[in-house]
Amino acid sequence: MGEMIRAMSRDGFIRICSVDTTDIVRRAAEIHKTSALASAALGRALTAASILGSGLKGENDSLTMQIRGGGPLGTITAVSDSAGNVRGYLQNPFVELPEKRPGKLNVGAGVGVDGSLTVIKDLGLKEPYVGSCPLVSGEIAEDVTQYLATSEQIPSAVALGVLVDKDLSITTAGGYIVELLPGADDSLIDRLEENINSAGPVTELLPAYGVEGMAKKILDGFDPEIVGKTKVEYHCFCSKKRVEKALISMGRKDLQEIADEGKGVEMTCQFCDAVYHFTPEELKKLLKAL
Repeated sequence: MGEMIRAMSRDGFIRICSVDTTDIVRRAAEIHKTSALASAALGRALTAASILGSGLKGENDSLTMQIRGGGPLGTITAVSDSAGNVRGYLQNPFVELPEKRPGKLNVGAGVGVDGSLTVIKDLGLKEPYVGSCPLVSGEIAEDVTQYLATSEQIPSAVALGVLVDKDLSITTAGGYIVELLPGADDSLIDRLEENINSAGPVTELLPAYGVEGMAKKILDGFDPEIVGKTKVEYHCFCSKKRVEKALISMGRKDLQEIADEGKGVEMTCQFCDAVYHFTPEELKKLLKAL
């Protein structure tokens, strides 16, 4: 289980949300049997979605982030609830590419830049909110920064990091999003930029300072106040009822063909390792429901 911290500068012009997603990304890597590159890309997406989702107000609200860059990893999907609990998957979890430089995975090449980052917020209204922006680098942090600036008009700094060991285990994962609120002057922005540049990457900050210390280091000199602490986890909401709805959505013809084979069917959740079995009799009941 990971930890999420929210903090605010004393003057109220800067807020930060930082999160340790090491256990979350470990779980995702375990489920999807990801390569080092895929773990890094999916881990960054899960971290960003967790932070963005935690800003939703309604208990049943959810946020879906989809990254389609045309790269070999394919589409990356991460879904968060309003508490920051998150789940996700990517199309091609076994992709490997040469490192950008020694010890630096080439996430941008794996994701690609020929596409977009899309955020869908289900707020319980008739239609969900959908915002999208072209990808900047495929490294995900820069792309989320661009999305916040163009789709939500929020000036921000986004840092995401996943450290993968040689045995493909996840050593560290996490990140932060800093947002500037109306009224912040140039001197505050300059100081914040200095802090971010001197702090270093997330994969060094988290082991050294922890998730709360990371937030305080980024807001060093701004007299930060911790305003919230929560636990977050990799959490899937799948159930047999939900899978039944997916089967029904296939339509009568396709479902009838499966039932006529007389063998039943086995469905695996995309987000987790849960497997759901449906006997021929259960399939016939679903057909009656149609």
